[in-house]
Amino acid sequence: MLRLGILVSGGGTNLQAIIDKIKGGYLSNCGIVTVVSSRPGAYALERARQNDIPNTWISRKSFEDAGDFDRAMLEHFKKHEVELVVLGGYLSMLGEGFVNGCRNRIINIHPALIPSFCGKGYYGITPHVKALEYGVKVTGATVHFVDYEYDSGPIILQKAVAVKEDDTPESLQQRVMREAEWELLPQAIRLFSENRLEIEGRRVRIL
Repeated sequence: MLRLGILVSGGGTNLQAIIDKIKGGYLSNCGIVTVVSSRPGAYALERARQNDIPNTWISRKSFEDAGDFDRAMLEHFKKHEVELVVLGGYLSMLGEGFVNGCRNRIINIHPALIPSFCGKGYYGITPHVKALEYGVKVTGATVHFVDYEYDSGPIILQKAVAVKEDDTPESLQQRVMREAEWELLPQAIRLFSENRLEIEGRRVRIL
């Protein structure tokens, strides 16, 4: 079983998608061993509790030094013997210490087609607001390995979603989640669990 550690900050819809795929058998060789939120009030923690998944919160604000935060996070994930760290709507910046400690074992889902509408500040509803402002005809979602900068690591999977004439940021956000995010993230986890991902510089080969 591939031991998953899920990082969250909000409602946990991507967490729920992973839970559903595990229960449905698509991720039968995976199990969530810990859910960690960046804040105590995240509904994602309630989702974890409802599914009897160990959960906690570790806030960057609780640490004076970024290095101490990294070490606390690493210690937690090592304690739970996590083999793949999955960011499902996690809003805190992971430091170099944590990234190096879990090198090529951290993946993230971003609600846009990287390199469009990504980087610092592009989270939540913002990528969808910017996509509509720019007038793009397609947007989508991207799963990528996590590097030292926001949304900068090698891309694993992408899926396009059409933008409709009457879309609002909220309607577009919901459709990107339903049509792309909830499909791509479990798919990337499955590929990782089957040792089918090979990183070559900025490219990820699917074997």
